[in-house]
Parts: sequence; structure tokens; C-alpha cells
Amino acid sequence: MDANHSSQAGHDSDVSLLHKMGYAQELSRRMSGFSNFAVSFSVICILSGGITAFQLAFSAAGGASVGLGWPLGALFALIVAVSMSQIASAFPTAGGLYHWGSILGGKKWGWMTAWINLIGLIFVISAINFGTYDPFFKTLIAPLFGVQPESLGWWHQTIFIAVITISQAVLNERGIRIASKITDLSGYLIFIVTILLIGALLYYSSVPVDFHRLITFTNFTGTDGSAWPKQATPLAFLSGLLLVTYTITGFDASAHTSEETHNAARNVPRGIIGSVFWSAIFGYAMVASFVLVMPDLTASMKQGTGFFEAILAPIPTTFRICLELAMFFINYVCGLAAVMSTSRMMYAFARDGGLPCSRILRSVNQKHRTPGASIWTCAILAIVVTLYGDAFSVLSAGSAVFLYISYAMPIASGMLAEGNTWTEKGPFQLGIWSKPCALLAVIGAFVLAYVGIQPPNEKVLYMLVGFIAALLVIWYGFGVRKSFAGPPSLTSGVDDERFQRIEADIDQTT
Repeated sequence: MDANHSSQAGHDSDVSLLHKMGYAQELSRRMSGFSNFAVSFSVICILSGGITAFQLAFSAAGGASVGLGWPLGALFALIVAVSMSQIASAFPTAGGLYHWGSILGGKKWGWMTAWINLIGLIFVISAINFGTYDPFFKTLIAPLFGVQPESLGWWHQTIFIAVITISQAVLNERGIRIASKITDLSGYLIFIVTILLIGALLYYSSVPVDFHRLITFTNFTGTDGSAWPKQATPLAFLSGLLLVTYTITGFDASAHTSEETHNAARNVPRGIIGSVFWSAIFGYAMVASFVLVMPDLTASMKQGTGFFEAILAPIPTTFRICLELAMFFINYVCGLAAVMSTSRMMYAFARDGGLPCSRILRSVNQKHRTPGASIWTCAILAIVVTLYGDAFSVLSAGSAVFLYISYAMPIASGMLAEGNTWTEKGPFQLGIWSKPCALLAVIGAFVLAYVGIQPPNEKVLYMLVGFIAALLVIWYGFGVRKSFAGPPSLTSGVDDERFQRIEADIDQTT
């Protein structure tokens, strides 16, 4: 069998599985297995969250929050990723979590999962682009052009975030091939730049390497410069887990781009697990190096995000500028990948009538075969969210809490449905480990939710409770439970001839 025939056979298999689930192949299936990995790896982006959220951990329980907290949080993220991957292998569709929740737990469960996931994804775009502005642009890039960071105010921040978010939307609308090529490049760069950054920090540091720093508890909460009010040391350590749980999140991007990925039933699980695993390994080496090269731990804690500029200072100017520019680009692509993921989720949910203006949001650009209306809608919403000036702490905590809850919901329903209503799995299976992993993932999500709503992020609790209450009112009080049908049945409502006509029309215009 030649390569072209094999590729076509794989494409036909993907399309047949999509038809079986009740959908036509409207989006362009051009992503390879590496591209699917790269989009989640780019959304996670240890050079984004690992830097911008570093002080959430370090200003909690000091070095131990990094040295011990990162491995613990990464293990939890990997358990969630593995459980999600088994479900993704069975149901490889755009808007994965919405479909998983609906198929395994009923349409109301899926509808609520979709909304919680969607809000979390919008928070992710906002937090990423907020972090791209500060510290990367404001603190590191602007001074290269003679602009002092203290001269930049709210309007500069808002205009910058709006411009880069709009540009990310433009690149996404132009087609999956362009966006995935950029995220592929970012995937390679994250590995390369992280290695160079760690090597440079350790080589040019004058501080003796002391690994004991990574296991030493220093309760910085309540002190000047800490991100946290006074807490007992155990709670401070838990609060510090927000670093890794904010950084290693968004890996549902691989699932949301399922309908654009070749051999999705196999490549999507690989993308999810691989992106989490490699982010955990390289991310740990990076954040540990930050602690090891700090001249003074207390002084570095008080510097906030400025700590990063301080530890970069010993690196020769030219090399440092190259690293800074590379990290700025990688952070930009992180936001690009987040827009890609969120728009596919929005498109898939709207395709089944789950959103207001669904007819518009489910539309596909016939030339580029991208969900243009959803791309622009999620970009605009993400810009609006950042208008709250000092947003990063709330956005990062909110994105982690909302996303991990949305991850836990289909995992929990899958745990209950397995062996009952869910009997047909995909190529990736956990076997006897399926239910234990699912149980640990659900417990971990509740622990994270508790941590994420601690002061000063209690606003996240108000948002979560208010949002769930609003969803219940809408579901029961506005007739949604009757009007919303959910995803098509896996065994009925499938019209292959209609799907083939839709796909033929699309092919004629591309």
C-alpha cells in the first residue's frame, strides 16, 4: 500500500467515524499527530504560565512550593490527561468535552460541561495575552525601544492585548494549515528555548547551587510582596499548586481539534498525554532553575514578576535579548493556539444549538474551512474580560478552576457509564486502571477548586457559584431542556448521503 493510499484510507476512516457520530466533515483535516501535540503543548506553554504564574507558588510556601509542588501538581495533571485521553479516543470530535459529557452523562450534563469549559477557555486566552503584555512586553521588550515600563498605563495594556488578540483571530481564520504551522514551530522552540534558558541561568549565575532550597518550606503568605494573605503552611503549599495547575492546563486543545487531525482516535490521546508529560518534565527543570539562581529568596519574592528580569540580568545582553524575543513570540503563539482551541469548542457547541446565535456561530468559512464567526466571537470576549485592570491572578485561578472542573465532569460520567452505557472504546484504553484514574482525577479537581477560590481569588468562587446558578435557571426556566437536543445519537439520526453532499459542496469551493 503506497503512502497516498494509506493517507486516504486514514482520512476515510476519520470521516466515517465522524459520520457515525452524526456530523459532516466541514473543517479541514490537515493536522498531523505532531501538530495535534503542538497545539496543546503551545497552549500549556511552560514559558508562559511557568513564568507569569511563578510567584503564585513561590510567594506561598517558598522553594518547596516549586520543588515539591510542581511534581505533585504535574502528577495530578497527568492522571487527568490519561483519563481524558481514553474518552477522546472513543469520541474524537471538536468540542470534545461537551460531547463526552453529553454521551456519557446526558444532554444536561453535557450542556453544563460545555458552558463551564467554554468560560474557562475564554479566561485562558485572556490570561495568556495579559501575561504576554506583562512581563514579556512591558518589562522585557518595551525597554529595548527606550520605553520605561512605569510609563505604560491601562490604555497601553488594553490596546496591546486587543491588537495581539485580533491578530491571533486573523491567523486562525486564514486556515488550519497556517495556524498549525506556526504552532508546530512554537512546539520546537519551546523545547529549544527552555533548554537554552536553563543552561544560561545556571552557567552565568554566581549563586552556589543549593538543591536544599527546593524542599525548604518558607511561608511567605501575608508578607510584603506575597500574592497571598496570611495562611497556615499546609494551605500555603496547596495555594502554590496554582502555578502548575494554571500552567499545565488547556491540553483539551488536542481534543477540540480532533476533526482537523488525521487518525484522530490515536493521535489525539497521544497529543494530550505527550503535551502534559513533556511540559511537566521541562517545566520542572525550568522553575527549579529559577529558585536555584536567585541571589536572595526573600528579595526575589518581593519583586513580583520582576524577579524574572532580575535573574536574567547576569546573562550577556545579546544572548538575553534573543531569549526574550523568542519567549515573546512563543507567548504570542500560546494565545494563538488558545484561540484555535476555544473557537472549535464554540463551533461544536453551536453546531448542536447550545449557544445563542448558534446559526451564526456554527458557520464555516467555505474558503478556509475554519469557524470564522466563533473565532472572532471568542477573541472579542477574551478582550472584554481583560478590561478589568489587575486581572492576571483572578484570570489564572479562574481558568484553572473552570477548566479542571469541566475536565472532571465527563471523566466522572465516564466512570459511571463504563461497562453500562459505555461499552465501545477507542484504540487507547486504560483497562483495569480506568476507574481508579478517573476517581483520582475527580478528587483532584475538587481539591484544585478549593485551592483556586482561596483569598485573594474568592471572586472565582462567586463567579463559579453564580455561573452554575445561572445555568440551572436557564436550563429549567427558559425551556432549554426541551429545545436543546444535544449531540446526534451514535446509532440514529445519521444521514450519510446528506453529509456527503455537504462535503462535496465544501470541496467544490476550496
